[in-house]
Amino acid sequence: MWEGVERLVYFVLFPVLLFTAIARSPLNLASDLPLMGAGLCVTLMGAALALALGMWPGVSAAHHAGGAQVAFRFNSYVALALADRLGGAAGVASMALIIAVTVPVANVAAVWPMARHGGQGLLKELLRNPLILATVSGLLANALGVKLPDVLQVTGQRMGAAALALGLMAVGAGLRLGALGDAPRLAAALLSIRHALLPAFTLFVLIAWLPLPPAQQAVLMAFAAMPTASSAYVLAVRMGAQAPYVAGLVTVSTGLAMVGMPVWLMALRALA
Repeated sequence: MWEGVERLVYFVLFPVLLFTAIARSPLNLASDLPLMGAGLCVTLMGAALALALGMWPGVSAAHHAGGAQVAFRFNSYVALALADRLGGAAGVASMALIIAVTVPVANVAAVWPMARHGGQGLLKELLRNPLILATVSGLLANALGVKLPDVLQVTGQRMGAAALALGLMAVGAGLRLGALGDAPRLAAALLSIRHALLPAFTLFVLIAWLPLPPAQQAVLMAFAAMPTASSAYVLAVRMGAQAPYVAGLVTVSTGLAMVGMPVWLMALRALA
């Protein structure tokens, strides 16, 4: 049952949520560009560190190909649900803008090592990725000023609400430790990037360099401390990577984020 739910959310409901959230979010480059740029920097930093781990002596290329994505991908279901709690509709809109610029980059960086290791075509995999297609389509619709008919807007909102609820349930149902013992040093390094280095970097940037409004600061901090994407497991299965290993990483990442996200948000509130 849960495998089917995960596929429904990944291929249908969540792309609709991304498209509608991005297409109807008013873009104000003066206030939104710093937030989007900061989110992109966090993702690029995570991707660079994770891919560099492949050059470590003794690192299994097979485990690294599938596991690297865990260090920089993020669970968009949790991100949007938490953004709603932090800032309501405005918080969801801010998180949707971060997702809009980071999803294509994160998916390219995730697919590339698996495609290279498995001898698959990178461009073909990217063109089949529903999250990239939904993000690009939403940005184009926003830029062109496309107004969806009321019936489609309401339908999209209903499907988006279902995506968040079912996505969060699928995260819990998919938790498993699997084969983490096959490459424990690599797992520790990837999870340290996701849950220590990226949030610490974001906290430093927000305190010392980037004076965002308080609501956007909270959204960016939450984004940096997110658990990794549960769809990382789906992608690993589809591309023939070490899926049990990725499932274990997703499980531990989800548990770490449950503790880490409130800690990082409290640290931001105390220091800002």
